[in-house]
Amino acid sequence: MGFFDRFRSRADEAPLPALATLLEARGLPADLPGLAALVPGFEAHRRAEDREVWADAVALCHAGGIPLPEPWIEAQDQVLPELVPAWRADREGRWSRGFIDGLSQRIRVGEMAVPAAWLTLWDQPAEDVLDLALDHLRNRSEGAFERLPSGAYRGPWHDGLDAARLLLPEVWQGLFKDQHPFLAIPAADTLLAVPQILLPKLMDEVGRSLKSGSKPLQLAVIERIDDQLMTARLQDPHPMSAPQRELKHMDVIEALQAQEQDLDPALGVPAPVSMVKTNQGKPLLMALWTEGAPVLLPEADLIAFADRSGAPLGIFSRQTLPRIQELRGEGLSFWGPRRVRYEGFPTPEQLARLERFATAEQMKALQAPGGDRRAAPRPGAGPLPFNAQGAAPLPRHLQGAGLGVQDPN
Repeated sequence: MGFFDRFRSRADEAPLPALATLLEARGLPADLPGLAALVPGFEAHRRAEDREVWADAVALCHAGGIPLPEPWIEAQDQVLPELVPAWRADREGRWSRGFIDGLSQRIRVGEMAVPAAWLTLWDQPAEDVLDLALDHLRNRSEGAFERLPSGAYRGPWHDGLDAARLLLPEVWQGLFKDQHPFLAIPAADTLLAVPQILLPKLMDEVGRSLKSGSKPLQLAVIERIDDQLMTARLQDPHPMSAPQRELKHMDVIEALQAQEQDLDPALGVPAPVSMVKTNQGKPLLMALWTEGAPVLLPEADLIAFADRSGAPLGIFSRQTLPRIQELRGEGLSFWGPRRVRYEGFPTPEQLARLERFATAEQMKALQAPGGDRRAAPRPGAGPLPFNAQGAAPLPRHLQGAGLGVQDPN
């Protein structure tokens, strides 16, 4: 009896939904470019819920203006990995996975970073596709590193995938036997490596890459400790701690500049950010807060205040801003570096509660056309508008102080 019951239950099952029906329910035409080639993959699904998910993936591509992919049988030979700044991965919303602090790995086909919806349409797990992409890159990674005049080593490929080879330890880990390696990927077509003793030369090479006009990927250098990669943790009094911190700040500035393009103007004015240095050479991030519209303040070390006319009011430690309890900021939920929105503007009495980095006169001297502008430029930008070098001396109690946000590394 049970045998015949099974037949009856199958007959009672609802028929599988047709693709045209699912597309119509989502307001999509049935003749989307590239859809016909993918239909066999849709029809291979024998559960209604799987077909619903597949149709949702088509809708996601259409809503995002993303073209439909080639069928997996054709695309599988073209997948390759890439590394991008974590903020860029968040901003663009394609499939990504964290690699190390500040960097994410993605999969691309040609120039297109693969969205999660494509993986659904291919019916392929992300891990399997990434493994295949890494295999393809591995097969393209023959050749020996070039030794530059500085003593640093550079990958020989220059195919736009050099930085992605950081994902293939077998390519670079044998360069310096029994030595602590440092690496850098200042651009997508550049992979640099040095032993620890040549770390200053590595930072010089990063600077050359920046001056060449290449689109920055990550400027902060990377170290390998045991079998783990991480952004290099160079603490004072390490001689390279200040240059590394400066490179980290430049990465943050690039992220903030990109973020400004997507912020809703109705929220307020994004505070411009630059870099200054203490008399001891410590680089600090500084945001400019001008009186007027609400400000969107990033987590800089310092805040330079200016009145409505742009006249300087002084520079203060951002970490002491909570002393002005009357000003309450609202944290914004957004990709990239955190920003806090503030309405209103501090009074002179409220500014006096903050820890001062420079007076109004010193701030004005920093803005003077003849002031020293030797601080590192922002990626793709000219000289910075402020630099503490060459300006009036800091107050004695602040000289050498570790102001502002503490570097988590």
